[in-house]
Amino acid sequence: MPSARLALAALSLSVLLSALGTSIANVGLPALAGAFAAPFQDVQWVVLSYLLAMTTLIVSVGRLGDMIGRRRLLLAGIVLFTAASAACGLAPSLWLLVAARAFQGLGAAIMLALAMAMVGAAVPKARTGSAMGLLQTMSAVGTALGPSLGGAIIGWLGWQAIFLVNLPLGALALVLAYRCLPADRRAPDAAREAQSPASPARFDAMGTLVLAGTLAAYALAMTMGRGQFGLLNLALLGAAAAGIVLFVRVERRAASPLVRLESFRAPALSASLAMTMLVATVMMATLVVGPFYLARSLGLDAALVGLVMAAGPIVTALAGVPAGRLVDRFGAPAVTAGGLALSVLGCVLLAALPAALGIPGYVVPLAITTAGYALFQAANNTAVMVDARPEERGVTSGLLNLARNLGLVSGASAMGAVFAFASAVPDVATAPAQAIDRGMGITFAVASGLFAAALAIALASRALACRGGAQPKRS
Repeated sequence: MPSARLALAALSLSVLLSALGTSIANVGLPALAGAFAAPFQDVQWVVLSYLLAMTTLIVSVGRLGDMIGRRRLLLAGIVLFTAASAACGLAPSLWLLVAARAFQGLGAAIMLALAMAMVGAAVPKARTGSAMGLLQTMSAVGTALGPSLGGAIIGWLGWQAIFLVNLPLGALALVLAYRCLPADRRAPDAAREAQSPASPARFDAMGTLVLAGTLAAYALAMTMGRGQFGLLNLALLGAAAAGIVLFVRVERRAASPLVRLESFRAPALSASLAMTMLVATVMMATLVVGPFYLARSLGLDAALVGLVMAAGPIVTALAGVPAGRLVDRFGAPAVTAGGLALSVLGCVLLAALPAALGIPGYVVPLAITTAGYALFQAANNTAVMVDARPEERGVTSGLLNLARNLGLVSGASAMGAVFAFASAVPDVATAPAQAIDRGMGITFAVASGLFAAALAIALASRALACRGGAQPKRS
């Protein structure tokens, strides 16, 4: 029996690489613009192609892992991510780099979806919460480490090294995963195929294409236009809405659907996905609004802005494992509600204190908000994955990560728009401190309302589950 600790180390390293791939490239955009003599609008596709590939395909790769074996596909994902990282570092042109980043994003989607899905097979059930907390910690470490590590590497070795650094880490993850993760069991779909060769379970290619196109249209609608929401954005949103309708029709007719639509009738899963998207939307506000407030209102230089902004990911990283242990001890529903309540308090304080107390008035509420976020993530992910059918853990993990990514994409656009509107100036980049303070307060007042909505969903879902659990006893 492989060591549970080494197996968990393999899954943790996979999550770390996925998060690092997201965050480390951002700091390299100025260097890439200079190296390829390209405008910012072109260079930003180095980041966007990775995010689009990961967001649009994460549900599909989760389903594929359920069908062909999660360990097998995770190993392939690590190989793909590592090989694509090498291609990024050796790319002779910008658009070959963008293409390599898309393949790297596909590898990241596989690693992220299947690492969470394999926790149940890698560790005892009693330690699931702790394991989920560790994965969350590694995600936060990757997010926090990316900008600082990337900046140091670029200054020392050049932009190519921010991609080539993944090679030894990818090789280590591959060795650990190959040696320590439990072998795939024969999937139920495969068993049914053996019993009924005439009607084998097949991968839902049409559903995958429609869902990928729908998600790509939505993500582009939320990110294109550089802050201006125009006709192109509306057209893309219309295409996304049409894609949702088409996807539902395709899935209803599919013999082996990518996503069982009946799953969304389960209140617990629907509530968890809704809460995940709301929470991610709010957390993106700290990344979008924070830099403007710290630079324009408090007058901090770039180095200090980065240091203060790192407080959030650091708190998330430190709180991840303790949060998982709290889930194991007190149960997911209680910790979910507690985490959301703590985040509501943090956002209320973010709306009120920074203008009066400066840096401490920003850092302390941010720490409270992110600590609540860590509690929510560990509890929510544990609840969903423990309740998921064994044969559907891959696609369920994909849905959770998809909800988070869509929340991040939506938050970057929606919360940024709230901040710009509340500031009431033509350009927040040159706005006076008073306008920034006003925008900051209103934005986090809205954020606290969104967290409160997520808390209401959590409490309603818990009450519904309690009533449902009591029914068999009455009968």
